[in-house]
Amino acid sequence: MHPGFGVYIHIPFCAKKCDYCAFATFTDRHQLTSDYLDAMRTHIRRSVASGMPKATSVFIGGGTPTLVPADELMSVLAEIKLANNAEVTVECNPDDITLPMMQTFLANSVNRVSIGVQSTVGHVLKSLGRTHNPENVQRSVSIVRQAGFKTFNLDIIYGAAGETVDDWSQTVSDVVALDPPHVSAYGLTVEANTVLATQPDRHPDDDDQADKYIICDDLFESRGLANYEISNWAKTGHECEHNSLYWQQGNYEGFGSAAHAHLDGRRWWNVRTPERYIELVRSGESPESSSETLDAQTRKREALQLLVRTREGVPADAFLAKDLEEMSELLAQRDGKIVLTRAGRLLANEVALRLVDTV
Repeated sequence: MHPGFGVYIHIPFCAKKCDYCAFATFTDRHQLTSDYLDAMRTHIRRSVASGMPKATSVFIGGGTPTLVPADELMSVLAEIKLANNAEVTVECNPDDITLPMMQTFLANSVNRVSIGVQSTVGHVLKSLGRTHNPENVQRSVSIVRQAGFKTFNLDIIYGAAGETVDDWSQTVSDVVALDPPHVSAYGLTVEANTVLATQPDRHPDDDDQADKYIICDDLFESRGLANYEISNWAKTGHECEHNSLYWQQGNYEGFGSAAHAHLDGRRWWNVRTPERYIELVRSGESPESSSETLDAQTRKREALQLLVRTREGVPADAFLAKDLEEMSELLAQRDGKIVLTRAGRLLANEVALRLVDTV
């Protein structure tokens, strides 16, 4: 299926920056909220006027979108023309979720939320630099269901300093007990210019992360959550459309500071700070900061690198016969495609290096 058209909306405000976060987020600019949302509305209106397609998926991320008053956030969403049955997701902090907020979202075309759980163990949350109360996860899931959401995602992270295998098992058990339709579980990664990057003693261990991946994969699969991309599991019909669009190299527009966009091989991203974004949009200029255009060869290679991470896999000729044989424990044939085994998922980056680079 050819992907649709996505829209990403970036809310750059946070109460506290997590130690592992490399996103363009700010804890000291909340006074800009009104002007920033106004700039995004203007920017979206201009794009719509110049022919932006109807969105098949919208993802409102951050930062912390739930720090912005719900009705004001929805006024930005209202500027986007949505396709029928569009998936519209808002990232939520469990501490912020209230029933009126969820009802406002639901009444304004939002039909999916992604809750940042990360861990349900207090000392692990502290190690990650997270501030939310783990008890609020269960409460927030109850509220999301009470409001009437038919689907939602829980985000968790493994590999924090001081997180034991038992701690991780506890988080995974707590998450499946909530019977979520979708879970994203990410290995903690060290990004440049983060607090975590400056503290090597807190960096994750590859073997520890592999053990933890197997723990969550086993438990998720046993509860009907099928792995459809290395870090994502879903019940049938609850897969994330917006992420799938990214993995299929679909086109999408990005609004807000540091938001990325893609159109037929050309990628661009907006200026990093909210002040500069507001200033440029107000003066009628493009907030684009920089761009790159991929040649056909690079696009093809990137397409394969993305698809090999998914359960759809890649064409059989994407690997040389000798590599298929050599990596027989990492790759399997299914429906004429080559897919990663679980061992292959753990070594996906190495497998991707063997993809045949042909157009």
